[in-house]
Amino acid sequence: MKKNLRAAVSGHTTVDPVSVTPASVTIQRDPEFIRLPKTGTLCLFSGLTRSKMNELVLPCPQNDHKPPVKSVVLRQKGAIKGVRLIVFKSLMDYLHGQEGRAAA
Repeated sequence: MKKNLRAAVSGHTTVDPVSVTPASVTIQRDPEFIRLPKTGTLCLFSGLTRSKMNELVLPCPQNDHKPPVKSVVLRQKGAIKGVRLIVFKSLMDYLHGQEGRAAA
C-alpha cells in the first residue's frame, strides 16, 4: 500500500486503491469553562460585559441572591484571590432560556 501511495504522490498513476489520512483534524467543541472577560472587553462567546456576567454568577439583589449561572472559583489553600470560571453550558442554557422570555 505504501508503494502505491508513493507512486501516486510522485505523479505516477495507479489503479490500486490509495488511502490518505489527513495530517491534522480540528474538532471544534464548546469549552467546559470560560473565564470572565477582562474589564472593558466583551465575552467572546456571549457578547456580555464582565459586570453583566458577574451579575449572573454572583449572588446579588439583581438575581435575588440566587445566581442563575453556575461558576466555580479556583484558588490556592488560604489564598484570598482566585480565578472564577463560568460553566459554559450553564451560561448558554440561561441565555437560550431568555430567548423565549424576550419574545413574550
